[in-house]
Formats: sequence, C-alpha cells, structure tokens
Amino acid sequence: QVQLVESGGGLVQTGGSLRLSCAASGRTFSDYAMGWFRQAPGKEREFLSAISRNGVNTYYASSVKGRFTISRDSAGNTVSLQMNSLNPDDTAAYYCAATRRTSAIDVVVTDRLYSYWGQGTQVTVSS
Repeated sequence: QVQLVESGGGLVQTGGSLRLSCAASGRTFSDYAMGWFRQAPGKEREFLSAISRNGVNTYYASSVKGRFTISRDSAGNTVSLQMNSLNPDDTAAYYCAATRRTSAIDVVVTDRLYSYWGQGTQVTVSS
C-alpha cells in the first residue's frame, strides 16, 4: 500500500495563491493515479483534480478549472496542486488520494474508486 502526506495549507487572502504537496511512500509511485479533493464543514467531499499514472492526462472540476493546476513529480514521489485566485469558497480541508485501479492513461474522478487517502491539510481564504 501507499502512504500519503499532504502539506502546504494555510491562511491566505482572497486572490492569493497556495501550493499543496502530497508526498507518497511505500510503493512505486508510478503505479498510482492521483487526485485532489476537498471538504468544507457541513458539505460533501468535492472532487477537484486528477492526474493519470503517466502524468500525461489531467482533469479538473469546473469550479477550479483555470485556477488550479495538478502535477506530479515521479522522481520526488509527489503530486502537487497549484492554487491561484483563491476565494473564500475555497476554504476547506484538502486531501490527496491514490488508486492503482486504473490504466496508465486514465484519470479517476470518483472518490469511491480511490483506495488511499492522506490526512488532509487545511486551506483558509480570508475575505
């Protein structure tokens, strides 16, 4: 199995940027498709972005498309989420997730298809 640890959250003003990172350990990183989700208090978990095992294909939720960018660094066993133009609606706990149940080129957008999750990192955007 793989262990995931997120970092990079914090407090930022509206319009600001943050870069989240998710460090993976335990298994071959390239075996896993990766995704980012978030959950705000009282709301359901929301898909944000996904990247394929080979790093070629990405997918974004409409709420973050054009503002967030997902990337993966196989050498460093990390997946990152660059977040720009943040607003208070982006305030949530952010989670990365991993799954092996996919081909090398597929992206996975459904949370129930992910087998491994990090502990989350909090992002707070002040108005």
